[in-house]
Amino acid sequence: MPYEIVRLEQLKSALNEWKEQIYIPLEKLSVTAWVTAEPVPFEERMSGRRMELLPSDRWGNLWDCAWVHFTGAVPASAKGAKVVLLIDVNGELCLVDDAGSPRQGLTNINSEFDYSLGLPGKRVVHVTESSTGEELIEVWGDAGCNDLFGRYRSGTLKEAVIAICREEVRQLYYDAEVLLETAEHLPEGSARKEQIAQVLYEVSLLLTELTDERVARARAILGTQLSKRGGDPTLTISAVGHAHIDLAWLWPIRETIRKGARTFSTALRMMERYPDYVFGASQPQLYDWMKLHYPKLYEELSQRVREGRWELQGAMWVESDTNVPGGESLIRQILYGKRFFQQEFGQEMKSLWMPDVFGYSASLPQLLRKSGVDYMMTQKLSWSVYNRHPHHTFMWEGIDGSKVLTHMPPEDTYNSPAAPRSIVKAETQYLDKNVSDHCLMLFGIGDGGGGPGEEHLERLAREKNLLGLSPVEQMPSSVFFEKLSEGAEKYQTWCGELYLEKHQGTLTSQARNKRYNRKLEKALRELEFAAVLARLASGNEYPAEALEVIWKEVLLYQFHDILPGSSIKRVYDESLERYAALQAQVDRLIASSYNAVASKLPVHGTEGNSYAIFNSLSWARDGWIKFDGQWIRVNVPSMGYAVSTGLEQAKDFEEVAASTGVGEILPDQTATGAPVIQNDLLVLTFASDGSIASIYDKEHRREVVPQDQKANALRVYHDPGDAWDFRQDYRQTDSLSMQLEESVPYQDGPTAGLIHQYRFRQSTLTQKVVLTHGSRRIDFVTHVDWQESGKMLRTSFPVQVRSDTVSCEIQFGYLKRPTHRNTMWDYAKDEICAHHWVDLSEPDYGVALLNDCKYGHRAENNVLDLNLLRSTSYPDPEADRAEHHFTYALYPHKGDHVQAEVYKQGYDLNVPLQVIPVSAESGGAGQLPSSQALLYLDHPNVMVETVKKTEDGEDLIIRLYETAGTHAATTLHFGFNVLEVWEADLMEVKLESIPVDEGKVELTFTPFEIKTLRLTNQAMIAE
Repeated sequence: MPYEIVRLEQLKSALNEWKEQIYIPLEKLSVTAWVTAEPVPFEERMSGRRMELLPSDRWGNLWDCAWVHFTGAVPASAKGAKVVLLIDVNGELCLVDDAGSPRQGLTNINSEFDYSLGLPGKRVVHVTESSTGEELIEVWGDAGCNDLFGRYRSGTLKEAVIAICREEVRQLYYDAEVLLETAEHLPEGSARKEQIAQVLYEVSLLLTELTDERVARARAILGTQLSKRGGDPTLTISAVGHAHIDLAWLWPIRETIRKGARTFSTALRMMERYPDYVFGASQPQLYDWMKLHYPKLYEELSQRVREGRWELQGAMWVESDTNVPGGESLIRQILYGKRFFQQEFGQEMKSLWMPDVFGYSASLPQLLRKSGVDYMMTQKLSWSVYNRHPHHTFMWEGIDGSKVLTHMPPEDTYNSPAAPRSIVKAETQYLDKNVSDHCLMLFGIGDGGGGPGEEHLERLAREKNLLGLSPVEQMPSSVFFEKLSEGAEKYQTWCGELYLEKHQGTLTSQARNKRYNRKLEKALRELEFAAVLARLASGNEYPAEALEVIWKEVLLYQFHDILPGSSIKRVYDESLERYAALQAQVDRLIASSYNAVASKLPVHGTEGNSYAIFNSLSWARDGWIKFDGQWIRVNVPSMGYAVSTGLEQAKDFEEVAASTGVGEILPDQTATGAPVIQNDLLVLTFASDGSIASIYDKEHRREVVPQDQKANALRVYHDPGDAWDFRQDYRQTDSLSMQLEESVPYQDGPTAGLIHQYRFRQSTLTQKVVLTHGSRRIDFVTHVDWQESGKMLRTSFPVQVRSDTVSCEIQFGYLKRPTHRNTMWDYAKDEICAHHWVDLSEPDYGVALLNDCKYGHRAENNVLDLNLLRSTSYPDPEADRAEHHFTYALYPHKGDHVQAEVYKQGYDLNVPLQVIPVSAESGGAGQLPSSQALLYLDHPNVMVETVKKTEDGEDLIIRLYETAGTHAATTLHFGFNVLEVWEADLMEVKLESIPVDEGKVELTFTPFEIKTLRLTNQAMIAE
């Protein structure tokens, strides 16, 4: 019979009818639940509210937990049959063994999972292949009242029965499903398509009744088509089971731990049934939780790792965001991630596993290569809105020229159903199939859905080498990447960032989390330097264990749905509380370290009026600081300290007062009567709404703000988007302005400015605009009580600078991005990520916009714009309706950003000098000199980012990088005794020795190169 007259929908309907005949319910299970608000251990399983449950009984509300007891008896009528349990509590459930260790995860069928990828439910529990008819059933399960995506979907018992599994019907179903879908995707008119259609039609006529005899005959008929093999393959698909688990998202972190147990135990049970099954999972944090909470489960999966059936994936501690975390954070993600898998399993991770991250920093390739990571896997770029990324397999080149082989599964998902449609899509959509004969498939159900189920593995068993489809072979992704790398010379190169044309709102959402992350990154940097200094100066013990614990928690909160701001309210309630505790702990440790050094310093001046000023940055800093109400003019050497009394600076205040202050309009300005602030370098003239009408550079006789435009114009935009996205055309809607209610001048020591009080509806904003004597930096110290919904607050600075690119600081360097919108690629990058600064420069003059905790920027034509706040309503309905503190700054300068050393200004804003009083009572032993540089560099473009103790042993690590994008040769001087210096990789492994000559080493850098030095023999600071 010709295929054209075979009714496809009739065949699909028949297939669904056969599926319903696989399981025959026999008896209901008795179900008792003990419900609690939070998880309780197995030993306390009956401590909650007791409930006897019947089908359709409601047992909990969102996030409720329950220990559920299922009991029953297999009837005698099931003797000799395959017996299963069918259980669905309309939530997520983990069955446990007699000791409470996870055995199998079950997932409610009622879920918002994308059904085009398959059905998410897992409800079948195997009891026996051949029943005696006398088995007693007693099963305990740990339930969560939430679906895969954390939503509340009724929380009622749907099903709990003992059933017979008709195994031959089950096999028949998968035989027919695979053949039917294969036929659907074969070209019209092909003999293969029509032959499959014919046998399916014949089987549909035969199976009007599903008797054992007819099922056997049907399987024999289908077997003729299933046994047909392909020839030499053009494309081979490597498949690995996967279960992408967000460590927090639409559920709290505590639920992720339980999702991990459900998913991992399900994978172990599937391995028992399917000998070809290879499963992989990433994120050492998740494994560490399993080790802590479920040690027996952890040992089971460890055994599968040793067998090669379970693949450890990825090199980072978590699947981290890569836009917002600092450079050292990304290194620690890799350092702690790789060390965990090496120490626990003896395996070296060679790939970065990042399927779901919202864009990838151009700094990453160098970090990966210097960590021994050669490959990267993602699929998220397939989500871009305007342009299609041109490759699935390519060499990704970072800002320094480092390259990593990168692959995106052409199916564009990490939840593949492993169905024939998956194979066909991979082959037809693979953009690099002209040069590559391998691609990757990630199959299974993520987000706690237990990964692959029987449907995936039954399909794959039939698709290994089925005529009409590319062959699929289950294997670890590490083996796939080794095969892929054999053709590396054929692949195209993509230079620069991997920008995701979506989710730009995540550069700003949940501003308090982003601020804490920045502050803690800087505080941890300070602590490590302070601890090394204290160790060298006074023999203090380095707080290695505390640092590792703190770092790992900070790295956890950099997960790609926490730090970007796309999780539920509970995640942020909990993380903000923990951030505050971590910050307090780090601050105490910093003070303790610096106090240990201060106790060895000499006392100057009168008792109680001597201060130790600590500078953790690798250049000398000269400026004003205020401590205990007293202004001190200090000059502190590079990465060191100086002792000051402050008294000798009193005479400077007359000079400062004469050139810094608040006044009326100057004669050469145009806005008559407008308030003015000035210092010895700049004059600022304000407009009536609080914005800045003029910034006049006295030194260079140049106006910064274009005529008839306003700088620091605070605008509020309509923003109905969610945490991920806002409208690209938001500027086309009518924006609103903050209303200036009061402007108060002030002058304090070497600083002068205005304090503006703004209001917008229910929100208030207080901003101190500050000029400091001797500084070109204009600080905008801001406090906001933000109570708006669906609004976005931004500030912008039009400047008289013409440039077709804007320089944007990223981790360990900067990127140049276009300021025009010539192409759709340019248009798509309207919102861009930067860390400390963005800069518009002509060859001889430029302007930088700095910040202390913001990341979302925009640069078009001559306008620098900063996204300050977004108050979205999903997934957190109260996002950023709170008090916020942040500072941004404008920095007009001579030359371009390299000549002006703008990177130093960004660090100066983010890393304040630390002040510790020195007195006879607190020590003042005078065993150290009154001024000392721990490290000193003689090249302005090279900086020391990190000073720390090695993770193993007592050596020191010094990490430096070239900041300007050029070649540099520099001398690193040590302020302490050093006998041996080695260059190391980012994993702190020694590579080659560097000669030490009279307390210094010579170093050369290529553009944006990172160098890690390992000091293997150091001694106390020399006097």
